[in-house]
Amino acid sequence: MGAAQMEDMLTVTGLARELDLTPRAIRFYESKGLLHPQRAGTTRVYTHRERGRLQIILRGKRLGFSLAEIREYLDLYDADPAQHDQLVLLLNKVSERLADLRRQQQDLEAILGELTDIRTQTLAALEQQPMRAVGADN
Repeated sequence: MGAAQMEDMLTVTGLARELDLTPRAIRFYESKGLLHPQRAGTTRVYTHRERGRLQIILRGKRLGFSLAEIREYLDLYDADPAQHDQLVLLLNKVSERLADLRRQQQDLEAILGELTDIRTQTLAALEQQPMRAVGADN
């Protein structure tokens, strides 16, 4: 490995610091087969390619994709230089995720409406009751 190549590499600690993660999180993704660091002696070193893969993993997790879905996407990236299959997969997965989130949004709006109604009804019922002295026996 040349000196220029070594300058472009990060240790697990450096990568963790750069992406605001713990080294343990990076090793977890490595144990799941999503990252493949090189070795310089006994030290794991991460290339810019691995850094990019980790950024894709983190973005995928933030957007709610499973590790299996992220792995499928990353595997296509390696297998398809033209990235056509990867883009088709991404489009399908994003469309599915959008549909799921829209359903969840509708469910949340219904729950919020119901809770608001219950709160309004409860406040009205409390206003109808006579005031009780604090500490008075029931």
